[in-house]
Amino acid sequence: MGILDAVLQSSSYVSLLGALGVLLLICLITSSSFSSQEDKREPPGPKPLPLLGNLLQMDLKGFYYTLVKLSKKYGSVFTVYFGPKKVVVLTGYKTVKEALVNNAEVFGDRDKIKIMHEFNKGHGVVWSNGDSWKELRRFALTNLKDFGMGRKVCEDKIIEECHYLMEVLKEFKGRAFDTTQILNYAVSNIICSMVYGSRFEYDDPQFTSLVDRTARNLELFGSSYLQVYNLFPWIGKWFPATKECHKLFAANRKHNLELFSHLKETLNPQMCRGLVDAFLVQKQNHEESGITNSYYHDENLLMTVIQLFAAGTGTTSTTLRWGLLFMAKYPKIQVQVQEELSRVVGSRQVQVEDRKNLPFTDAVIHETQRLASIAPIALPHRTSQDVTFQGYFIKKGTTVYPHLMSVLYDETEWEKPHSFYPAHFLDKDGKFVKRDAFMPFSAGRRICLGESLARMELFIFLTTLLQRFRFTPPPGVSEDELDLTPVAGVDLSPSPHKLCAVSLM
Repeated sequence: MGILDAVLQSSSYVSLLGALGVLLLICLITSSSFSSQEDKREPPGPKPLPLLGNLLQMDLKGFYYTLVKLSKKYGSVFTVYFGPKKVVVLTGYKTVKEALVNNAEVFGDRDKIKIMHEFNKGHGVVWSNGDSWKELRRFALTNLKDFGMGRKVCEDKIIEECHYLMEVLKEFKGRAFDTTQILNYAVSNIICSMVYGSRFEYDDPQFTSLVDRTARNLELFGSSYLQVYNLFPWIGKWFPATKECHKLFAANRKHNLELFSHLKETLNPQMCRGLVDAFLVQKQNHEESGITNSYYHDENLLMTVIQLFAAGTGTTSTTLRWGLLFMAKYPKIQVQVQEELSRVVGSRQVQVEDRKNLPFTDAVIHETQRLASIAPIALPHRTSQDVTFQGYFIKKGTTVYPHLMSVLYDETEWEKPHSFYPAHFLDKDGKFVKRDAFMPFSAGRRICLGESLARMELFIFLTTLLQRFRFTPPPGVSEDELDLTPVAGVDLSPSPHKLCAVSLM
């Protein structure tokens, strides 16, 4: 759906579109071309229209595909205009690595997105910059590790959650079900146990409403409506999606403040239950020390928790949904995974340490992440200083889009980039091999801080589920008819579908 389609879906916006047309005409008459004043050393790109930029060339619901096509014409570093906003796009493994890893400081700042900034005001660990970001990222990494991330205690929590999840799947007795909600709840409970210090039951209305609102907001953030709002807020503020987004965020804010209040009342500084407790203790210590410019304040706590909750739920649960869908789509591969699990692990619980002895299973999980490419473009970066990059001049403060899908689909790095091909991660002897171009978590300073947690979750959830269930299409649907077309939101989710989980034990 393009920008005009998004606006025209409601007749109440026609007059606004007319006003936009008048404004565009004025701009065409009074403005010179964008390109006439551009420095010739800047990255090339398609000629933009005044005000609209290159939007008419974009499919806003799949603009990452459009950017891949443009890269074939203009190269791996090029410029596009999303409305009046200038963006430098980086594509392909070598270019993205050179920017994010070799020039990490220059390309390491976070750029603003209008709707996000209205919520977070630059607070929290995802959308902040400078010393605040450095301190909060250090704090989050340290404390998530303290509460189990990447360690045996976290592995035990994931295994426990797997058992709750399997009980729910057994209740379907082989009948078709939608994997979305139940996987969201299971994955959310892992981040809840680390952040709040406890898990929740799947029928707890407070918990399920928090998860469901977060999922809906992530869906809205990727919609054409919100993209129009981010570029033209004077038009987009009238969209129902914009109002719904604000309403959902307000509800999640209120819910978290209530959870914080309860945790404060029962806080024991000598025995922190999760990241919130640790933050509250740090805040208390700074207040008692008379530190007045502390980063440990209520807004940073609230935004950090909301951001960790969203990031710790959406990406992992979406990847798990893709994994189960691929297994149902490709039953021969599913059988190979289950045969390897049976041969190496048997009926006992899979442990993280088993990974090294399960090369095919590990390859399947990595290939799921690669082909699904659920984050096709990294959250927007911004240059922290002027830089000459691959012969092009990029000004300080320029928005930069690292195109992660172009890395995961790079035809110079992958034998069959558009196919589900686990052999990408296996050598000729069937042993697992790491690939440098495997960047689903991005790279450099802004690499996902929950990478080790996500890797552990994906391995334990998928292996445990495949040990005990065979996943098939619903009755009346063949493997060939399972649709692998993604639905665009903040991430790329599978199209709505149902699967059957047939018990093997």
